[in-house]
Amino acid sequence: MLKQIHKITVVGGGSWATANIKMLADNTVEKEIFWWMRNEQAVEHIGKFRHNPNYLSSVEIKVPAANISSDLKPLIQVADCILLNVPAAFLKEALAGITAEDLAGKKIVSAIKGIVPDENQIIGEFLNQNYNVSFSNFMVISGPCHAEEVALEKLSYLTIASQDVDLATEFASMLNTRYIKTIVSDDIYGTEYGAVLKNVYAIASGICHGVGYGDNFQSVLISNAIRELERFVDEVHPIDRDIKESAYLGDLLVTAYSQFSRNRTFGNMIGKGYTVTSAQLEMNMIAEGYYAVNCLHQINRQYKVDMPICEAVYAILYKKASPTVEMRKLAEKLS
Repeated sequence: MLKQIHKITVVGGGSWATANIKMLADNTVEKEIFWWMRNEQAVEHIGKFRHNPNYLSSVEIKVPAANISSDLKPLIQVADCILLNVPAAFLKEALAGITAEDLAGKKIVSAIKGIVPDENQIIGEFLNQNYNVSFSNFMVISGPCHAEEVALEKLSYLTIASQDVDLATEFASMLNTRYIKTIVSDDIYGTEYGAVLKNVYAIASGICHGVGYGDNFQSVLISNAIRELERFVDEVHPIDRDIKESAYLGDLLVTAYSQFSRNRTFGNMIGKGYTVTSAQLEMNMIAEGYYAVNCLHQINRQYKVDMPICEAVYAILYKKASPTVEMRKLAEKLS
């Protein structure tokens, strides 16, 4: 049974949010799109010039200027469906002033690829426990899909996951375009954690490149990474899943190897000797894996899964271990 989504509010002003806006607007299913972003100057610029001045500026914004605002609550109230697309570390700040009553009955989609710090929860768990969002009303968007290629209209695939497959199917129908194909899944835990972990593995990939390892080693690293990912998601949420599907292996591959991967870029800078702060400042973008690896380290205290790659990245980023030494030690553990 269709849930009849007619009005969608996108929360976030970055490159992936801009790509989501483009997909929704280019899709032919009838809908009204609203867009919240914190930056009032960007809201004003888009209203006048129809381009995001800070991210994917080549994309023409087809959302009416009256539907774009830096005031979130009215955009939440008018929508049937809320698409969350801010960095996980800033989700609580973005939702400040929003209550469980404001989200009651809404369909919530997470396009966030991270874990909420302090709570150490993936987005579905955080919304369920703090805003009473039912898992039956919750969806996850995962890749493999870089915002930059969406802007270029290069053929890309998205996985929409929900415990309610009919709901996922309906929302997927609102994203399909000439350049976007969608896949539906019922694995919200696996797709959320997979999207988090692949960012950490992309940082590891970048670090290895930065300290001088070549393609041969990278292939071993990533083949170990998908096994590490599988061990973790099978422990956290043991269901029948095929780890070779696009939402898991595909998303890992594109994030670990692509020129557009900010997490790989961040890792490469760390491998070359940048401090975390200097790398973040130079990139001027959020590498979700930086925050995620600390959260995963805390979460895995409960599950005790063997995760040598995650632990190596954690040691480098949070214990200031030498990237060269840590990668050499990691290489002895890989197979």
